[in-house]
Amino acid sequence: MKLLTVQDVLSIEDYERSREAFRRRIIDLKQRRRLSVGNLITMVFENRETVLFQIQEMVRAERILRPERVSEEVTMYNEQIPRAGELSATLMIEVTDPQLVKPVLDRLQGIDRGQTVGISVGPHLVYGVFEQGRSNEEKISAVHYVRFPVPDAVKALMEDPAVPMQVVVTHPRYQAVQPVSEEMRRSLLEDLAGGS
Repeated sequence: MKLLTVQDVLSIEDYERSREAFRRRIIDLKQRRRLSVGNLITMVFENRETVLFQIQEMVRAERILRPERVSEEVTMYNEQIPRAGELSATLMIEVTDPQLVKPVLDRLQGIDRGQTVGISVGPHLVYGVFEQGRSNEEKISAVHYVRFPVPDAVKALMEDPAVPMQVVVTHPRYQAVQPVSEEMRRSLLEDLAGGS
């Protein structure tokens, strides 16, 4: 998938004029790419459009005007765009009760290490590779970025809607399985084809 450049980012003024339509389009897109896995984990599969939206919103919120600062944002957010042969997702540990945030995050320590989150397609299970630096021995972030390398054999099975596909979490203190809808599967296949 093609990475973003500074030229892809609208000025704050131009973005304000198109923001409402852009937001509606991205909300609709993210809805098709969002998956709840159990009652605590939500994943949003990212692509070029979802990442551009995040950059535009950051530039708008932070009033970033200098081109070198916009370039820094683009470089940082480009890390979330899937590369050839992979899928990329933002994994969120969602806790609505503020008093439970720390206990839940403590319980999920280590979710970003080892074989804990995977995509199952037929007989294959592809484990995610987490971005490092979002946890240490004492605490873990509620937001993680994870990449799934998808071999050609798995991609070929994804193209067959008769082959079951699901996201699997196998952490020692949290196990969940969620089937991937046909609509989401088609969207992820576009990513693997280099779409967006």
